[in-house]
Amino acid sequence: MDNKARAFVYAFLSRVFSKELGKKEIEDLKNNPELLVTIGNDTLDYFQNSDTQTIQDELNIDYSSLFLVNSQPVESLVVDSTGEILVGLQNPVMFFYFENGYEIDMNQTEILAPDHLAIEFGFMQNLAYRNEDKIAKKFLQQHILAWVPPYLVAIQDVAQTPFYKDICDFTIDYLLSDYEMLKEEVSDAV
Repeated sequence: MDNKARAFVYAFLSRVFSKELGKKEIEDLKNNPELLVTIGNDTLDYFQNSDTQTIQDELNIDYSSLFLVNSQPVESLVVDSTGEILVGLQNPVMFFYFENGYEIDMNQTEILAPDHLAIEFGFMQNLAYRNEDKIAKKFLQQHILAWVPPYLVAIQDVAQTPFYKDICDFTIDYLLSDYEMLKEEVSDAV
């Protein structure tokens, strides 16, 4: 997969995990059966056999339950046993951004944690656009793969909609295959 396609997938995942899907995103998905089947057959059936408003209502409830009420997709909350969101350069992800010459402007987003899953996927999107595969491999290895797969496995068990159940599997599979591809293309001297 070329970096333009990788950037698209990371942009899509960043959007999916940043907030509830709106009517336009749902209609775009309904009109893209190829993407829906890639996410999962249950998701394809769900989008084909439900009206937009029903999907939006059910996805909004599921998103809120999964990512706002029961758990937040924030690395420091998942990895650090203190249950606190680390801020500034004491946050290992923020330090990684800084160490690699990236400045994340948290004023440009409603998300308050630099290590929120949507921000991390946005960072991966940026790295793909810039063809910075060594940094992407290192970030996947040191951060995303250390917490996202187990987090999504746990979330999947509580998901109520086919979309969020399938997006968990899709995301895990994509992250692992992207890492394997980067390992083949990038030398270990990172």
